[in-house]
Amino acid sequence: MLNLERLRALHALATHGSVNAAADVLHVTTSAVSQQLAKLEREIGQQLLERHGRGVRLTEAAGLLVAHTHRVLSVLEQAEAELDAQRNAVLGHITLAAFPTAARGLAPHALRGLRQQHPQLQVVLEEQEPHESIPRLVRGDLDLVIAQDWFNAPLSLPEGLSKAPLFDDVADIALPAHHRLAGRTSVALDDLAGEPWIAWRPGSICRDWLLHTLRSRGVEPKVMHTAAEHATQLALVGAGLGCAVIPRLGRGPVPPGVTLVSVQPALHRHIYAIWRADASRRTAIREAVQALQSSATALANADRPNIAAARAATPQSAVSRSKRPTALRPKARRRPTTSTPRPTRA
Repeated sequence: MLNLERLRALHALATHGSVNAAADVLHVTTSAVSQQLAKLEREIGQQLLERHGRGVRLTEAAGLLVAHTHRVLSVLEQAEAELDAQRNAVLGHITLAAFPTAARGLAPHALRGLRQQHPQLQVVLEEQEPHESIPRLVRGDLDLVIAQDWFNAPLSLPEGLSKAPLFDDVADIALPAHHRLAGRTSVALDDLAGEPWIAWRPGSICRDWLLHTLRSRGVEPKVMHTAAEHATQLALVGAGLGCAVIPRLGRGPVPPGVTLVSVQPALHRHIYAIWRADASRRTAIREAVQALQSSATALANADRPNIAAARAATPQSAVSRSKRPTALRPKARRRPTTSTPRPTRA
């Protein structure tokens, strides 16, 4: 019978690329990982690793074992989830990753509710963009991810993941207060041809979306400044250095000198909760998703200070009730505090 801990060490090495990384994930020393792999080689009578430059790579036999180990670990996770469901208790530990505006505007309310309702459940939040968090979710380093995609750039998910929609988040255009378009009730993207842009960092989902969206309309974007934080982008807009797309989720106070103007047709992004399908029956996952949906519903029903400030400064940028984020699942709309939508396969 093959030893599961030795197989787990091999799987961690294959997943994370090095003995050091595998040791970090397994919370053991590099020496312990090497010893487990050496024992596994003696157990099966075949070589598992071979030198490749300064590192190592898997042999054909190791690749075969890793494929089987992945299925074994998946079955074990399903078994744990079923046992957890039978216990009907919400406890343990889960790790949640969220992109920055969701970590600021959505997660705190949900985590507070989870702590109040389930004090034995420990949830650890990490701020991370979807292109980083989703691979970690697949590897098993995370339990739950809040991710986003834009209406015209859907997010492609790997197999084996389930997702539940939380809400749609609308974005406005931030303009310098003295800008020629600042007095309009709304603007079209075509109106902004030739404008200097303040955008996100290269490689981010929102930066790629902005470039794709503008180019699809025959506009070559002129990105003059780059900033990861919306507060920094707004400060640059207030200094008259360009315009920016600013979503409403997690939006902070709008500084002087900035006018927020709505866009027609509206720019919106979809916000999702994503987890491994094998963990769908885990009570903690179900409760966490429900808490996120309740938080999303609360956002849809509350007047946030930043939106109120934007209304006072520029009535044209007010958020109409029909445009506010809304829960997408019928059950979540009827009974937001008690219903959880059935998970859907990505």
